[in-house]
Amino acid sequence: MEIKRNASAHWVGSGKDGKGTLSTASTVLKDTQYSFNTRFADGVGTNPEELVAAAHAGCFSMKLAFNLQEAGFTATSLDTKAVITFNTDSGSISSSKLILTASVPDITQEKFDELVADAEKNCPISKLLNTAISVEASLS
Repeated sequence: MEIKRNASAHWVGSGKDGKGTLSTASTVLKDTQYSFNTRFADGVGTNPEELVAAAHAGCFSMKLAFNLQEAGFTATSLDTKAVITFNTDSGSISSSKLILTASVPDITQEKFDELVADAEKNCPISKLLNTAISVEASLS
């Protein structure tokens, strides 16, 4: 089975002075503003790297939840922050760092680390990104 999701971008003007909007089929994003300033400065709106970070954090968290479920555990909470590093000199994303704080009753550190490593390697967004991916996880 294949599932297709889509989003669209609309851009007007030059790279530096132009502006655009992003929309998703689900309408979670609907004409959401993005521009040079939202990508390279602190303007109001979003940017592609921020959206990749959200996708990676969400994908990793869900994959870990499934891993935990398959191993007989249920997380009280999984809080994941993804930090995407965008190298402006090369125009490429150079890394994605996942920072996880989790609460999982009755799990050992060894089992937790095993399931985190699998989620890091096997969540679909990790597989999609051709970059160095690291994860920093803590169990509380």
